Amino acid sequence: MEKKTLALNNGVHMPLLGLGTYQSTPDQVKDAVRAALDKGYRHIDTAWNYKNEDAIGEVLEEFFKSGKLKRNDVFITTKLPMIHMEPTRVKASLDESLKSLKLQYVDLYLIHAPMSLKDKGDGSVFPVDENGKFMIAHHDLVQVWKLLEELVDEGKAKSIGLSNFNSKQIERIVTNARIKPVTNQVECHIYLQQKELQKFCEDRGIKLTSYATLGSPGRPAIFSSESDNANALEDPVICQIAKKHKKTPAQVLLRNMVQRGIFVIPKSVTPARILENSQIFDFQLTNEEMKAMASLDRKQRLFTSKMMEEHPEFPYGIPY
Repeated sequence: MEKKTLALNNGVHMPLLGLGTYQSTPDQVKDAVRAALDKGYRHIDTAWNYKNEDAIGEVLEEFFKSGKLKRNDVFITTKLPMIHMEPTRVKASLDESLKSLKLQYVDLYLIHAPMSLKDKGDGSVFPVDENGKFMIAHHDLVQVWKLLEELVDEGKAKSIGLSNFNSKQIERIVTNARIKPVTNQVECHIYLQQKELQKFCEDRGIKLTSYATLGSPGRPAIFSSESDNANALEDPVICQIAKKHKKTPAQVLLRNMVQRGIFVIPKSVTPARILENSQIFDFQLTNEEMKAMASLDRKQRLFTSKMMEEHPEFPYGIPY
């Protein structure tokens, strides 16, 4: 039986497969989390930014109270939003998330992005000024990280990590860290394979977590680049491999990441698709198939924003 978890650098085991909940409305996410937990998922990935932690908390409470699951059966990830990176806000932000999730602790807490923004106080996740420009804030990432370390000391986060950080930003954290990041959650798919970033992270004991593994066809316009014409699910190479294994293109894309030792958190709100996305541990891609998929890399970033480029911590100005 193939392993469905990987050990992080602190000895904690994290499930290779999780349910992503980005862009899932509270009603959708309840059904999705129920379906996922019923179908054997043991990892749920959310964020303060997604505005659905309350709904996820209700379902978790349901499962715990009914005795279907115990707290230590599930691995819950959430993230510090860009508008809460003001040092006085960091701990209160996780407290808010814990209250919503109805939990005493999260298994993994990530800095959602290296770019901090001003909190407009109106609940907007990406606040803009009267000219439509992002309201940039300047906070020291190392100082923010040290506050996350304190959250581990306090038992409110079992593990801590990064998201959307480049190699230079990671190095800055690692050099100053008392507790090392366990993962860096980044856009990673067949057209942006992040091989250099993966090696850089692995050399420092940090695992990659992939988002947009399936190409994120429904991502918001704010993040879409002009050259978006690629659909990984329709790529002829992927479709051919899928046909050979009697699997779907989505299953092949997820399997490829798992074989590379990368965590995946595919988002879906459709029970059938949620089940399908989990059926990736009963087949193996050959070396030739892995090589054929590796050759599809075109360094194509799907999630980017021209408006963010003026931020001093914009992470995509260097190759990785």
